[in-house]
Formats: sequence, structure tokens, C-alpha cells
Amino acid sequence: MLKCKNCGKELTDGVLFCDDCGGRAVEESMLPEGFREEAAGGIDMAFVKGGTIQIKEYKCPNCGGTVKFDSSTQKMKCPYCDAEFETSAIEEYQKELAAPSGGNVDWSSESSVKAWEESELNDLTMGSCPSCGAELVGDKNTVAMVCPCCGNAQIVSRRLTGLLKPNYVIPFKLEKKAATDALKKFYQGKRLLPDFFKEDNHINSIQGIYVPFWLYDAKAQAHIRYKATKTMFWSDRNYNYNKTDYYSIIRDGSLSFQKVPVDGSEKMDDAYMDAIEPFDYSTIKDFQTAFLAGYAAEKYDVDAEKSKERAGNRIKSTIETEFKRSVSGYASVRQESSNVSVESGSVSYALFPVWILNTRYRKENFQFIMNGESGRLVGRLPSDTAKSWKYRLLFTGVIGAVLTLVIQALRIFL
Repeated sequence: MLKCKNCGKELTDGVLFCDDCGGRAVEESMLPEGFREEAAGGIDMAFVKGGTIQIKEYKCPNCGGTVKFDSSTQKMKCPYCDAEFETSAIEEYQKELAAPSGGNVDWSSESSVKAWEESELNDLTMGSCPSCGAELVGDKNTVAMVCPCCGNAQIVSRRLTGLLKPNYVIPFKLEKKAATDALKKFYQGKRLLPDFFKEDNHINSIQGIYVPFWLYDAKAQAHIRYKATKTMFWSDRNYNYNKTDYYSIIRDGSLSFQKVPVDGSEKMDDAYMDAIEPFDYSTIKDFQTAFLAGYAAEKYDVDAEKSKERAGNRIKSTIETEFKRSVSGYASVRQESSNVSVESGSVSYALFPVWILNTRYRKENFQFIMNGESGRLVGRLPSDTAKSWKYRLLFTGVIGAVLTLVIQALRIFL
């Protein structure tokens, strides 16, 4: 049996050289005793009794084929795509391929969140919704007639227990009139919307609540590799040409993050809450009970520990986006690997202002949410089946009438 003298690969009879590394083909009996080949991380390892011979196999950054040293150009050359590379560049690229990817999130246990003092509890009340389980907190003068999370009108009051005190609050900037005006504008042009959605009594049932948010401070270290290309086109009398250069681009650095928000409510749709961001942190204040006057605050049902994963994902996504913005001037850019580590994390607790209206229609819950500080809004609206058929029949009737007139006109002229 023929084998490569260099890497030990089995070869077919009749070949003179190994098609992988260019080594000479020899009979297996001529190889040193105990010779065997293993592949590890893109590097071929040839093992011989009494020692190890490390034979490096370099992969082409362009096509992934095995590159070889070209003595005529003194460069590494890929026999598959004819790409050429400096030996130092290939060495660095090989190291990048071997580097670990993924990253880790290492939050510390540091937290500035504290419990309520007994004297403060006397000024607060808690209401629970028997329908969806939402728990609302307000001052003792606040009466929530309708659950803002599901629209249920039966709120059961009880003493406030088992709740941490917020560190911060962003007060409401937009009053109820601004919220109802925004909702009416949101409804404009929605012809298939059920009529009762547009009724003033329904619109005026919109409520302002403070939504619980966990705010994370952290430092992120990132090492990201990109594959980029630059393409040049030209032609002569006989042919059109194009040349593509490939680049391996490394971005390495760190970013500090302050108050990365993650809502602590299961009742609130995460996509909706992300859509009404950002909140203006220049208006953030240390929490005082007085800010709850006239509003309710939802009690968190997702604690800080469970929210850490989402905070880590938001940090990772942000740092990857920012790093990619710095890679410019190329025809194409593709991320090949990313290693983002988050450390030195700490957490605080805040309440952010939201106007919300929930409507139950045909056993489905439709929600309108507006940022109570910036006015950014999002919502999902139903369509009235009867109105839908009405417009379909009207459209069909109009088309039928037009076709009838066209046919009659053709008869006259023919």
C-alpha cells in the first residue's frame, strides 16, 4: 500500500506524490515503525515512536483548500483558486482560526437594589388581577379600575409584600391627552378596524403604568474576525476581467455599558418593549414614592437573575453592530467568528413610563403601547370580518359595473 512519506496519507497505486501536501509516495513498509496520522484543528500531526513531528497544513482563507509554498514567488499559493498569500499573513490567519469563539458572561453579584422600609409600605397598596395574575403597585390613593395587562376590570387589593424598592424612575412626560391623540392618529385610515375600537369611551380607558426594568452595567471585551472582499473589473478587446482580493479583518477592543435595560415583566411583549425604546436617561431620577401618584406600577415577575441572559445578548448584539460599522470600504463584509466576554456586571432596578391599552376581541388580546416619555408607539390591530366582506362585495360590484359599461360600449361601436 502506498502512503505519503510526509503526512502518512493513504494513496492510490501509481501516484508519485501526495495531492494534499506534495510529499513523495512510498510503500507503507518503508515508513518508520509506529507512524500514524491524526487531524487536529486544521493541523496534521504525524506521530512516531519516541517523538512527535508536527506538520502544519494551512487552509486557504478564500476557498478553504490546502495552500502550499511556491518557491518561484516565495509566497503561499492555493492550487485550487490560485490565491497567493504572504507567509506571515497565513500564520496569523491560522492562529485566528484556532482562537476560541463564543465568549462568556460573568456577572458579579453586586446589586444596588434594596427592600422597602416598613414606613414606606404604609403609603403603598398592591392590586392583583385574578385573570392574568398581574400585580400592580400604587400609592394608597391610586385606584386601578382595569388591569392594564389584560383589560380585566376586577382588581383585588392587598398589602404590599415581597417587592424590592426601585433605584430609579423616569417620570411620565406625556399626559393622557397626548396618549389618546396618538392612539386616534394610529387608528386613522384603518377602515377594517372594528367600530368600538374608535369610540371615545374605549380610547379614554388607556392607562399609564410604570413597567419594571432591570438595568445592567458591564464591561465587554470583544474579538471579532471578518472576511471582506474588494473587486476590480476591466476589459480589453477580447475579454472581460475581474479580480477579487480577499481580506481577513480583525477587530479587538472593549466597550463599557451603563444601564442596559431589560424589562422584568412576562406580561409585556419583549418585541413591543424593545420597539418603544429608547428611554431618555437624561430624565432619570432617584426613585420616590411621589412619582406613583395617579399611576400604577407593575410588579416584576422576571427577576434580575433570569434577565441576565437577555442583557448579555443585547450587549453582544450591540458590540457586534458597532464593530462592523468600522469595517468599511469593501465590496462585501461577512462576520466569520465572534468572541464577546461580559464581566464586572452589576444591576439596578428602575420603573419606566408606558401608556397601555389592552382590548379583547374575538378571544384575542390586542395591545397598544406608547413610551410615556418619548411618544414612540407600537400596536397590533384586528380587522372586522363583516367590514372585510362588505368592502369585498363593494369592490366586486364596482368591477362588475365597469365591465358591464365596457361591454355595452364595445357593442355600440362594433
